[in-house]
Amino acid sequence: MSKRMAATVAPSPLIISDTTLRDGAQMPGVHFSIDDKVAIAQALETAGVDVIEAGFPAGGAGEIEAVRQVAAATTRPLVMALCRAVSADVDAAWQALGDTPAERRGVGVFLATSPLHRRHKLGKTKAQCLAMIASAVAYARERFARVTFGCEDGSRTEPAFLREAYVAAMDAGATAIGFPDTVGVLTPETARRRIAMLVRLAHPRGVKVRAHFHNDLGLATANTLAAIAAGADIVHLTVGGIGERAGNAALEETVMALTLHPGQYRRTIGVDTTRLTALCRLVAECAGYTLPPNKAVTGANVFATAAGVHQDGLLKHPDTYLPFRPELV
Repeated sequence: MSKRMAATVAPSPLIISDTTLRDGAQMPGVHFSIDDKVAIAQALETAGVDVIEAGFPAGGAGEIEAVRQVAAATTRPLVMALCRAVSADVDAAWQALGDTPAERRGVGVFLATSPLHRRHKLGKTKAQCLAMIASAVAYARERFARVTFGCEDGSRTEPAFLREAYVAAMDAGATAIGFPDTVGVLTPETARRRIAMLVRLAHPRGVKVRAHFHNDLGLATANTLAAIAAGADIVHLTVGGIGERAGNAALEETVMALTLHPGQYRRTIGVDTTRLTALCRLVAECAGYTLPPNKAVTGANVFATAAGVHQDGLLKHPDTYLPFRPELV
């Protein structure tokens, strides 16, 4: 495509999927009550998030009730539940979301596919994994119109087997495929190549591609932006970047990067940036941690300076040393 043709292509929608209530809740030391989850879900809806991954119903009755209440307390976002590739997990998700309107409920099914996980965690052959994927996705599609399949530890899965796994899921009825960098080892260059490969595999079949990055190398947001540039349709994010180990790609960072660089990414999003600071503060309060003052986008120091040269410039014109105006967030 020529530069002139590219400039005339209309921006395409990007689906913002928040997993604060599921992956974010796996941050060590964090325990969200049901009331916390409902309050955060309502704030996410107000902010304009498209999808809320509300929890892992197979975790027990309390988790089922939390997912149920999140779905009942919101009216617009799609509410997703996470399931392992076993029928019992799908049944638990149905207990949680069965009363939710069909267009507002979905499940994300996952199975570990890397050699490490196949050998040491699952004790399964490639053929057995493919059979489990096909069976679980087909079973989920009997009740849910929206079914995403993700290869856990996808970033360390052989590319050829990764393709086989996703083809098995799509053949069984998956409406989206999710690529998780489960241990956060990718760089933006490799993330872009992996997502581009999956886009070529999925888009001709009308299947969406979702990206999910962890922050173990401090690259989760950068990898997410690389995935968006490669054509990902859905991005998995958490408020404040909370989550397992070093956390996940941060909602506020990704949203602001897209907002400040519309010509680069050419994607439209429905998130209200003026809600981001309050959202980060709410999640921090519910999670029981203090928002770091140097937190990108929403930290207390983002618009503060101690350097005389910077202060002089700010007094003469605020944009001299500000990445964006405070009122934007």
